[in-house]
Amino acid sequence: MKIRKELVLKSTYEEVEKVEHLLNDLQAELGFDDELYAKLMLTVSEAATNGIVHGNQLDETKKVYMVAESDGKTLTVSSQDEGEGFSPNEVPDPLAEENLLKPSGRGVFLMREYADEVQYANNGTKLVLTFKL
Repeated sequence: MKIRKELVLKSTYEEVEKVEHLLNDLQAELGFDDELYAKLMLTVSEAATNGIVHGNQLDETKKVYMVAESDGKTLTVSSQDEGEGFSPNEVPDPLAEENLLKPSGRGVFLMREYADEVQYANNGTKLVLTFKL
């Protein structure tokens, strides 16, 4: 069973709430368990937030485009922002002692921990998360 869903987000914090509706639809159609749902909620919300805040700099004229696709064996969620991009390898290690008390900077780390595969493209403006079903 092939599934494809698209979501376009304005660059405001409130738009991240739409991710929950997307994931609810996907869970209903694909039947994955609550443990995977929790991983998806964390990672996909983080991807959306990163695109809105860090990529698009909360510029409401810019959008974040999300696409979820499944072939029944894997679920791939991509997020594309309209920002300048970044190098994910240059993100400071959140587990380093000097970063432990910082209020942000854990998103890339958490996505790598919870997704089965994380890929960046287009100078870091596109993120692709893959999960085994």
